[in-house]
Amino acid sequence: MDFHSLTAEKIFFSLGIVNLVFGVLVFLSCRCVPMSARIGKYVSKVPGYQRFYAFHCYLWPVLWLSVIGHSVFAIKFLGNPFR
Repeated sequence: MDFHSLTAEKIFFSLGIVNLVFGVLVFLSCRCVPMSARIGKYVSKVPGYQRFYAFHCYLWPVLWLSVIGHSVFAIKFLGNPFR
């Protein structure tokens, strides 16, 4: 695959969006960070949040695969800046 094609650019951009979305979802589903605030005490008791929190462990593999894929495309597309 030519990493300077329009398809590669679209994949590169799409993986960046996936990284952003899943990064936010992992952050919001983590009880350590948002739950340290006062509002977290109330949010953690909401049944909808409890169902959302159940998916926390399933969000991580998608985030990691997306980050790895995005990194590969970034290095192939932009090159290694340390050469």
